[in-house]
Parts: sequence; C-alpha cells; structure tokens
Amino acid sequence: MANRTVKDANSIHGTNPQYLVEKIIRTRIYESKYWKEECFGLTAELVVDKAMELKYVGGVYGGNIKPTPFLCLTLKMLQIQPEKDIIVEFIKNEDFKYVRLLGAMYMRLTGTSVDCYKYLEPLYNDYRKIKSQNRNGEFELMHVDEFIDELLHGERVCDIILPRLQKRQVLEEAEQLDPRISALEEDLDEVESSEDEDEEEEKPERVQTPEPHRRSYRDMDRPRRSPSPRYRRSRSPRRSVPSPRRERERDRHRSKSPRRHRSRSRDRRHRSKSPGSLFLQPYFCFSTADVLH
Repeated sequence: MANRTVKDANSIHGTNPQYLVEKIIRTRIYESKYWKEECFGLTAELVVDKAMELKYVGGVYGGNIKPTPFLCLTLKMLQIQPEKDIIVEFIKNEDFKYVRLLGAMYMRLTGTSVDCYKYLEPLYNDYRKIKSQNRNGEFELMHVDEFIDELLHGERVCDIILPRLQKRQVLEEAEQLDPRISALEEDLDEVESSEDEDEEEEKPERVQTPEPHRRSYRDMDRPRRSPSPRYRRSRSPRRSVPSPRRERERDRHRSKSPRRHRSRSRDRRHRSKSPGSLFLQPYFCFSTADVLH
C-alpha cells in the first residue's frame, strides 16, 4: 500500500514514525488530492523538488479539515524516513527558505534533544519573511526565526503535537551542549568596545600640575598673616545719638506754638460733630455794611 511506512524504517520515540501525526489528520492527508497526485512514489531525492515548490507553511484549514502541501510533505518524509545527512542539507539550504523549514520540522519530530538544539538554534539568525496559513484559510506574515522559536518552545506546530524536548539547561549541566552564544551579544560587545575607544580618543590628555609648596616645620610655628583689607568685613555704622542741646531746642519750639495745635484740634472736633455744616455754608459772604446800603 502507498500509505504504509517503509520496511527498513526505524521506530521513533518508540512508535511508528507516521503515528507522530494524529489519526484524524493523517486520514485527511491520505484522502487529499495533493497526497494522491503529488506525493505518490516520492523518494528522498524527489522530495527536494517538491519542497522547492512550496509557497507557504501551515497545518489543516477549512471546515473540511484540508491539509496543506507542507503538512503532506512532512508526513511523506516520516513515511520514507530519509537519512540524517539529507535532513541536515535541508536545514543548511539558504536559497529556499521553505526547504529549510521542512527539514527543521522533520528534525524536531524525529531528532534527539541535542540534535534539535544543535541544528535549529543557528536558524535564529534567519529573519526572512514567510507566509503561514491559519485554520480559517487566511494567510499571515511570519519570519523564519519565529517559526523556529515555536518548534523549540511550543507544544503544537502545524497541528502536529511535538515530542517532549529536554531543557537546554539540563543538557548544559550534563556537558552535552556548550553554552549558547547569541549573535546579538557579539554585536553588542563590538559596539561597546568601539564606544570605549571613541571615548578614550575624545578625552584630553591630563597635564601634570606641579606639586604645591610644602611648608616646613619652621613655617608651621610662624603665625599666619591676617587677611587682606579687601576681605575684611565692613562694620555696621553706628547710630547717631541726639545731643541734649538739640532736645532742648525741640522742646522750646513745641512750647512756642501751643495755640496752633489747639486750633487744629478744635477744627477737627467741629468737623467731626457737624459733618454736614460744610455743605450749609453759602458760597458768597456779605458784610453788614453792604446789607444796609
């Protein structure tokens, strides 16, 4: 039968390689038109040609659960089980990004934890755009590094449940993996080193100032000079104290004009008692002699 796994295929994770895809999705792939027409009789060498024709990635879509060509080729590779060297060449292919993603998907399903970290982590430096088809059949924009991050940290990619992956920290402690060095860290180190060099070039050279004159023990015994007169504080001017002679003259001047003060006080009292008297006075005054005439 065309849907059976090859005879000399090895079991992966203790089961048939095709069983890594769920049965419902697997039967939909067997019934699809692309599987019957394009995937029939494919070998490891012919899968490359079909992978170069891929235009997008995805799982199943639509109400009838139709599989994408990317998912069909993934199941076909699980069925024929190509050698590891072919899969590594798929991953290292830089000309066709969907061929690289197909090899990464197969490596994540069949490879060990060490192989997944070893071959997939370098793809974080690939920032090319790719198209992804969702369950509604709509296309979305993604990048290669985003797809690789889902493979290493997600539970389901393209509607396939991924096998359990051991944590990288455990593998580093067991000395099976070297610590990962990101390409961004190297760029940051280069930028910091260049900034430090620029700062050193901008700094002016320090001029060595002569040492101040040191005082001897004899100078310490001498009394210090008083500060210069310009730094002395100005004394506040003294207030002038009036002499007793001036006080006497003021008292005499006050005693000479008591009537003036009294008249002023009477006028003030008169004004305060009759505020409207000013308005009752006529504007013109006539003498008695003028009235008699």
